[in-house]
Amino acid sequence: MDTIIRIIKPNTMRYITPGDYFIENGKQIIEVADTGNDKYNLLIALHELVELNLCADRGIKEEDISKFDIDFEENREEDNDDEPGNDPKAPYYQEHQFATFIEKKMASQLNVDWVKYSEVVDNLDCNSNNRIVGKIDNKQLKIPYMVELYLPTDI
Repeated sequence: MDTIIRIIKPNTMRYITPGDYFIENGKQIIEVADTGNDKYNLLIALHELVELNLCADRGIKEEDISKFDIDFEENREEDNDDEPGNDPKAPYYQEHQFATFIEKKMASQLNVDWVKYSEVVDNLDCNSNNRIVGKIDNKQLKIPYMVELYLPTDI
């Protein structure tokens, strides 16, 4: 399956998240909230690519992941600043942990300070204006700018 990676404005994400993925027109779509740093954007995209493909291989549906993530964010406890995928109840918990492991290894190879990177990612203004409550409908999104990378499978 072909993969498209989009770097988009943080406030146009489907919900509050630095990285997201879904299937659209038979293609894997990965959206990354633009951090303003190419290495950071790459790390988020890599995490999403690994997680997406592990979940697909293991039969974990994107709809179940998105529902869990949205429910998690809507019911987030005030003192919890974890990502939804760090919750052991997440349907993709193991896949998220492995994707984070790969992301950290790549960060090390890129000489990215993990603490600084995490602070930037945690402080992105993701979807402050476009928060989705309940259903996900990509057709309603208006993305003011986008950088798109197309990764065909027939290379």
